[in-house]
Amino acid sequence: MPELPEVETIARGLEPRLRGRAVAAVELLHRPLLRRGGPKALAALKGRRILGVRRRGKMLFIELEGRRTLVFHLKMTGQFLFSPAAEPRDKHTRLVLRFEDGRDELRFHDIRKFGFLLCVDGDPACACGELAALGPEPLEIGLPDFAALLKQRRARIKALLLDQTALAGIGNIYADEMLFDAGIHPRKPASALSRAAVGRLHAAMRKILTQAIAEGGSTLQDFRDAEGREGNYQDSHMVYGRAGEPCPVCGSAIRRIIVAGRGTHFCPRCQ
Repeated sequence: MPELPEVETIARGLEPRLRGRAVAAVELLHRPLLRRGGPKALAALKGRRILGVRRRGKMLFIELEGRRTLVFHLKMTGQFLFSPAAEPRDKHTRLVLRFEDGRDELRFHDIRKFGFLLCVDGDPACACGELAALGPEPLEIGLPDFAALLKQRRARIKALLLDQTALAGIGNIYADEMLFDAGIHPRKPASALSRAAVGRLHAAMRKILTQAIAEGGSTLQDFRDAEGREGNYQDSHMVYGRAGEPCPVCGSAIRRIIVAGRGTHFCPRCQ
């Protein structure tokens, strides 16, 4: 599933190509994609200009005039791609956003059909419980608030990092990478971390996510940006997906265990 760096990469790619363009039509090709708003709400977007594109957690917001917002969750295989209007649409195209200028159209592809769309009138945070319950953004939370969050939680630190109500946007890949960078075992209780360990993790979280965004995210299978390009950060993974390979720091074999129901990679010596 695309995580914070991947969704941020998509948002930054869409923003300059969508801002200011007027919607000609929104074609819903897979009805279950739309969870809120209905076809009439999509039809009402005709003629409205796009004001911006942004990310919140793992969700992407396309904001339009009249306080209307399209909220997408990509889930496992959701992708946005610009295509010429005359180009045939493949069978995995679930929604098409057409524009009055006719230069191209934006298509939402989703092979596994797990992604969803909300067409929201007003504040998106009020649109669904999943949005309202999101925790703070990892790149915005300061060290004091981060330390207070961890001190209050007895959950294993890997599980806490994956909890979207605690921190919004971190997934399996980047939780493993930031815990390795900070030298923390993924099963360590969050409340048991020392002040020094909390500081290292906060710094690692900011560093790993910032670097991953700069590299266009990680492409392991399906992820592409809006131009169809793969990310590059997978080449910088230190532990994720490297079970049995030598640790790049100490040479010990990277191990894979299960934490919070997720495959978890770590170095038994460095962490």
